[in-house]
Amino acid sequence: MAFRLQSYFELEAEITNPLDLTTVSAPLAVARQLILAQGTGAGQADMIWSDQFTIAASGTQAVDLAGSLTGPFGTTLTFARIKMVVVFAATGNTNNVNIVQPASNGAPLFLAAGDGIAVKPAGGFIWFDPSAAGVVVTAGTGDLLNLVNSAGGTPVTCDVAIVGASA
Repeated sequence: MAFRLQSYFELEAEITNPLDLTTVSAPLAVARQLILAQGTGAGQADMIWSDQFTIAASGTQAVDLAGSLTGPFGTTLTFARIKMVVVFAATGNTNNVNIVQPASNGAPLFLAAGDGIAVKPAGGFIWFDPSAAGVVVTAGTGDLLNLVNSAGGTPVTCDVAIVGASA
């Protein structure tokens, strides 16, 4: 089975200021190509998992990165390292989707247990680490990533993709 990931990030913006005799412009261009080849070392990955979740009001969807996910060919996935996390919240959401490293058994994506980031409706979160280390996943003690509906009242929907390595 072969693996290949190629993603492209591009940001183009411009601010202008019309003056009496001229218009001053400040363009900005940032572009990065994110590439991972087949393997488990630096610049490599060999596993991908994706899903769409609808999380009940005030609910939590725990993503167990070591042994409870099913890959695209029906096999069980056990990530040893994660290299990319992508989460997009649905436009119709009322609440945020919080991506949280649980205090107990959390995969160390963020700086400390309990840390996370809020993804607002129609927003997104992309994290990428092409290093050989990535984020180490340890079955049973450091393998959970929680997606949390930030409030009551309504469910939230989000699309999730996780890329990593088996060793």
